[in-house]
Amino acid sequence: MSGPIYMDYNATTPVDPRVVEVMLPCMTAHFGNAASRTHPFGWAAAKLAERARESLAAGIGARPEEIIFTSGATESNNLAIKGALWVAEGRGDHIVTCATEHKAVLDPCQALARGGASVTVLPVDPSGRLDPARVAAALTPRSALVSIMLANNETGTLQPIAEIAAACREHRVLLHCDATQAVGKMLVDVTALGVDLLSFSAHKLYGPKGAGALFVRRRKPPVRLVPLLDGGGHEQGLRSGTLNVPGVVGFARALELCLSELPQEGARLTALRDRLQGAICSRLAAVTVNGHPGERLPNTVNLSFAGVDGAALLVGLAEVAVASGSACTSADPRPSHVLLALGRSKELANASIRFSLGRANTPEEVEIVADAVVREVTRLRQQARGKPPRE
Repeated sequence: MSGPIYMDYNATTPVDPRVVEVMLPCMTAHFGNAASRTHPFGWAAAKLAERARESLAAGIGARPEEIIFTSGATESNNLAIKGALWVAEGRGDHIVTCATEHKAVLDPCQALARGGASVTVLPVDPSGRLDPARVAAALTPRSALVSIMLANNETGTLQPIAEIAAACREHRVLLHCDATQAVGKMLVDVTALGVDLLSFSAHKLYGPKGAGALFVRRRKPPVRLVPLLDGGGHEQGLRSGTLNVPGVVGFARALELCLSELPQEGARLTALRDRLQGAICSRLAAVTVNGHPGERLPNTVNLSFAGVDGAALLVGLAEVAVASGSACTSADPRPSHVLLALGRSKELANASIRFSLGRANTPEEVEIVADAVVREVTRLRQQARGKPPRE
């Protein structure tokens, strides 16, 4: 292996040089505060930001006024979940979510539960899919919000959001969707999905860190939220603070590039993903593929290797950037809550690796990584059985 190979694109992505190109003028020539409405520097910055808003809205089938800029998906999720529950205070205090959600959804829900809210966490099937009927059955007259992700960050499994949305509409309950892993990797249309709120982030799609957005439906009827931050009333009163103009401009350009290249790149990543999975599973016994076999992201494969310590495997794969779970919980020694929710044992969950591919990966890298995984898993299994590794 000539150098490290990056296969952790679900954690973050490098910023595309074409994105950097449009961001740089926002830091020099067009450095103004977009909220400064009394001079040309502010006007120019505001114009760039509004163009970015229009572009992002078009990319997900929304209207510009339905895009609220944030610092990232975690803030978007918190604004959607807490804001929706706070605005429903006195009428509804019940949230429904799912066991395989990102901690950026589960933790805000638990924070609200500590304040007296009621939270229902629904189970998934062994492939990680949620039955829409379970959502419908969980709704009560006190339900204010359902929060279900579109694509799982660890397994890539896609949830039946349109069907879940139909159940929510029937019960007149808002639906929030964390689409952070989906936007840019697949077509996402808020109208087709039927969601009321949708979170996404720039750094998952070759844009800069520190830029995110929340779609807030403004039609039939408009969704109301209580803001997390006060201090100026920016972003239609929902997110006070000086706008990150370079970030949102880069965000918009990154999504434009992803969508323009999506048909070819999606097919390419699917082929690489399947090649990697096949090259490993065909040469090793006792490997479990975690996630839905068909309804999943084109770039993600999560594998569990029975009889192997996951931490030791990661050490053995030091020249390959992969993950044993979510990047946001990498300091947590406990097994992945996502894999436990799929019914995996603690031992198997701890013996799991997520491979998430991206633009720079090649067929040659896939073969190199597959060879390294097979070699290390074989060595660790032999070591566990007390056998010397083969020379």
